[in-house]
Amino acid sequence: MYNTPESASSKQPTLTLREAFAQTEYILPGHSDRNIHVLQQAFADIDGDLSSDQYGRGQVIEDFQKQMADVLGKESAVFFPTGTMAQQIALRIWCDRQNSPKVAYHPLCHLEIHEEDGLKELHHIQSILLADQDRLITLADVQQMDQDIACLLLELPQREIGGQLPPYSELQAISEYCRKQGISIHLDGARLFEILPFYQKTAAEVCALFDSVYISFYKGIGGIAGAILAGPSDFTAESKVWKRRHGGDLISLYPYILSSKYYYEQRVGNMEQYYQEAVQLAQWMNKCTAIHTLPEVPVSNMFHIHFELPKEQIEPILIEMCQATGVGIVQYLTDKKEGAHCSTELVIGARYEHVPQDRIQKALAWLDQRLKEVTTV
Repeated sequence: MYNTPESASSKQPTLTLREAFAQTEYILPGHSDRNIHVLQQAFADIDGDLSSDQYGRGQVIEDFQKQMADVLGKESAVFFPTGTMAQQIALRIWCDRQNSPKVAYHPLCHLEIHEEDGLKELHHIQSILLADQDRLITLADVQQMDQDIACLLLELPQREIGGQLPPYSELQAISEYCRKQGISIHLDGARLFEILPFYQKTAAEVCALFDSVYISFYKGIGGIAGAILAGPSDFTAESKVWKRRHGGDLISLYPYILSSKYYYEQRVGNMEQYYQEAVQLAQWMNKCTAIHTLPEVPVSNMFHIHFELPKEQIEPILIEMCQATGVGIVQYLTDKKEGAHCSTELVIGARYEHVPQDRIQKALAWLDQRLKEVTTV
């Protein structure tokens, strides 16, 4: 049974939003809890006598690198423990080859806002920020740069603005322009596989527009950790040297490699399903009072939910929702526009198909009614 909005509203929340979310019967986003079961499941059928990799060599790592190079349509690939390391190294190589310390990317690029200026402090590379932070980079932005750069980085999808994507024709035009200008072009493809259903392209077709590409195995794939950096053979050979310099050449990386391979093969074929489920959920959410999604129609399995009320008003309601309906949609909120409203990110994964559709719709109906009460006061 569901509590009515009236009875639920009379209760004072005793849990944080994250705690209330975790205790629900049904959780909508993600694949699973990030606990030891993720590793145990991946290793359940692995032969215990399988030899591990050692310092980047061995069948375990070499076979997986070859597999990913083929998937991405590149000559070679290198497995890295982190994407942060892989991308800084990629940009360093392109800058050294172009004899220029400048790269261009979006103002909300991961390297700019989440890495403590690692690119600048460790490699002395300057970032040129293209476009306004609330929109995508366009061909015109690239053409109108008033500084020469060694490399352009594009993130697909652009996570911090809801996972938006440019038209594929725009990508093609940017790639062609960069190559004519002698500018290297790198793909932050942390969520590459998630965008393929929208573009109706293979990973290799998208990656053909770029000189190098990084993909993640813990984001949409749901592994433990790990990344691939792919490109020409001489590029990846140089990246291995930098990997050693960064301390990323661990004696063995097989726990990350084997789990990455396991979850990649388990989930990469489900990206179309996750995408369609995100589109349906966003449609339902956009019918709720004081809520809109960005994008309005998702272009991958990711979108942002914007609440047109301050965090301090929305958070207690969402805690009530978890307790009243048993459905967890949101586990955190971020203030926007000086606290005038708030938002969160939602990524559809393996969990979603196990949630009864009527439970989702009833939970959203509860939320809509509760928000109507608040906004009409």
